[in-house]
Amino acid sequence: MTTTGLALATRGLTKTYGDGEGLVRAVDAVDLEVARGETVAVMGPSGCGKSTLLHLVGGLDRPSGGEIDLAGRRIDRLNERALARLRRTDVGFVFQAFHLMDELTVVENVELPALLAGHSPRRARARAIALLDRVGIGDKAGRLPAALSGGQRQRVAVARALSNEPVLVLADEPTGNLDSAATLDVLRLFEELHESGQTLVIVTHDERIAATADRLITMRDGAFVDETRLTGGTTGRLGALAGFEG
Repeated sequence: MTTTGLALATRGLTKTYGDGEGLVRAVDAVDLEVARGETVAVMGPSGCGKSTLLHLVGGLDRPSGGEIDLAGRRIDRLNERALARLRRTDVGFVFQAFHLMDELTVVENVELPALLAGHSPRRARARAIALLDRVGIGDKAGRLPAALSGGQRQRVAVARALSNEPVLVLADEPTGNLDSAATLDVLRLFEELHESGQTLVIVTHDERIAATADRLITMRDGAFVDETRLTGGTTGRLGALAGFEG
């Protein structure tokens, strides 16, 4: 599999559960290529395999078959220890439910991935503070997550996802728990990440969110059934965001 210029590539990626008549193909022979700096949105009904796909390419789950190449490295061949190390260094995750550690302050949540990746405490703290400033909540660094709004907590989650300077950021319904105002704020943040060259794969139910991507993939019953390149560029993406204000 040639992956020059790609952040992510899969070939025949498959995840099954059960056997015989009870066999379920959660991900069914998926081929996917994501260029460095590209934002790809994946849409489809609940249960179609979107989240399972993210878990596979992010090393949170093991495929039943096929190949996964992340930044030129076959991660489907890695043992558990190497896979855990890869998650700490090359992948950032943003979840619908935030998954922040309630007992840690905001800045401690953000610096944790960098510490796990082996950065010095001083470097991890400095990067965490810079990232919190970047996402607009630097003044909340010393607070606990419970003291923040949903939109602010998702901003913390985005900052945390960037802490280890990942090759790829995976976002699973990142605005699913947010109201319209908070959704707009988070989507503007994703647009800024895109413009900075960060590679993103976003799973979403919201067409307006999908419209901010370079490419939209529709998924059904574990397989890709349609793909659309969104040619509006930055103007088109910002136009989609403006739809929240209309």
